[in-house]
Amino acid sequence: MPTSHRVIPREYRDSVALMQLSAALAKLPGIKQASAVMGTENNLGLLQQAGMDIGKIAVGPSDLLIVVQGDDGALNNALDEAQQRLSVPAQSMNGGGVRQIAPHSIEMALAEHSDANLAMVSTPGEYATAEALKALNLGLNVMLFSNNVSVPDEAMLKRIARDKDLIVMGPDCGTAIINGIPLAFANVVRRGPIGAVGASGTGLQEMTVLIDRLGSGISQAIGTGGHDLSIEVGGISMLTGLKYLTDDPNTKIITLISKPPAKQIADDILAKARSSGKPVVVIFLGADTNSLTGGNIYGAHTLEDAARAAVALAQGRTPEPPNEDVPRASVPTLAPGQKYIRGLFSGGTFCFQATMLLQDTIDIRSNSPVGKSRPLEDIWKSEGHTIIDLGDDVFTRGRPHPMIDYRLRTERMMQEASDPETAVLLLDIVLGFGCNANPADELVPTLKAARDAMERSGRGFVCVGHICGTKGDPQGLAAQTEALTAAGMILTDSNAQAVRLARHIVRNTTG
Repeated sequence: MPTSHRVIPREYRDSVALMQLSAALAKLPGIKQASAVMGTENNLGLLQQAGMDIGKIAVGPSDLLIVVQGDDGALNNALDEAQQRLSVPAQSMNGGGVRQIAPHSIEMALAEHSDANLAMVSTPGEYATAEALKALNLGLNVMLFSNNVSVPDEAMLKRIARDKDLIVMGPDCGTAIINGIPLAFANVVRRGPIGAVGASGTGLQEMTVLIDRLGSGISQAIGTGGHDLSIEVGGISMLTGLKYLTDDPNTKIITLISKPPAKQIADDILAKARSSGKPVVVIFLGADTNSLTGGNIYGAHTLEDAARAAVALAQGRTPEPPNEDVPRASVPTLAPGQKYIRGLFSGGTFCFQATMLLQDTIDIRSNSPVGKSRPLEDIWKSEGHTIIDLGDDVFTRGRPHPMIDYRLRTERMMQEASDPETAVLLLDIVLGFGCNANPADELVPTLKAARDAMERSGRGFVCVGHICGTKGDPQGLAAQTEALTAAGMILTDSNAQAVRLARHIVRNTTG
């Protein structure tokens, strides 16, 4: 397929902005794929792996590279559109009519904002360590959005931060809410007495959203990055975040969120939690809750259970037993051959939790297998019950994250709808800052097309999911709910509820 590119010398944009630009370009008529990236060797390699090879070109790591693939006549128009979107002036006028030059370094930015205490680093991974180190040496906490930072570099940065009484959130930290301000992929939630530290971006989002919906609020939501609780890193950021929340008078309840950490790290974290003097709700997804519970610590099985326990404690109530209820829903009759769940998730933690909840009773295959679940032979083709994390690196090479760009998921939805054995499509929809501006606009046409295709072949259409979002989010929770429900999607209140409903449907269908 024809491919074209354009290099914009010495033009920097952060990762989220470039993912959003890539998603916008991919929607243009005649464009199959689009990618806007900094011209690093790693990014050039990812483009090649994504089938967008542009050969040898003169581009450097400080240059912005735009690559589009599609119909010949559409390529130049797409590149012009990209350059136009990037042409916002880098300079602005202050009240006195004097031009101010935008800061070109952390030092320049700190000189203009001397009261700042946090730097957000979103450079290509090859340069992120150096920028984070500069920020730490200037006395700034760091939110490290960048990925592709080595584990030794992460451990080094976090040890330095700890010695300076600072924190490094990340690398690959996609979510935080600090002093009420959402950072990266985060939702609009009310302030309140519950603090959270999470080694999972969408897990942290789900927790804060459910706490808001249950009538309470968040003091701080601190992301750590997914490798923080490894032996190599030692849980440094989670321990620091736990200390911050322990010392914070506005935090009455603490929640800790992670996939199962190494035992040594889990023991260290639980010991600090026991000495905090505050109720602590702990969810180590997949861990035995009985091994966590005791004294001031309350173990939770799902993100929803953890949110409910935290809100109950904040309201002076004893947490209730885990919620195992199956949501009520009207489900069309399925054909005899329809028997499998096909989960297509943009959130890695939602995929993990879904696989965890299903793998004890259903034979599950996944590109991110958990426990008894098995790996897929071909991640591009489902086998039996299949749960897919579309945010996996294989799927995002040369593409924006699926929370921004829905194209890969909508294509996979139609693929699953064409399979006569598909019984339930299982989805997540993530709202908030940084995410797709209108998920319903992307999903509704595909939901209708999938339903039409399945009904024409005598099969029932069932799509179950949940929206991770609040009424304050820019996408509009009520409007998204109304549009998706009207298109035939069954929406539940949480990821765990959606999984339980999907499991119930296939059990009742297949016996």
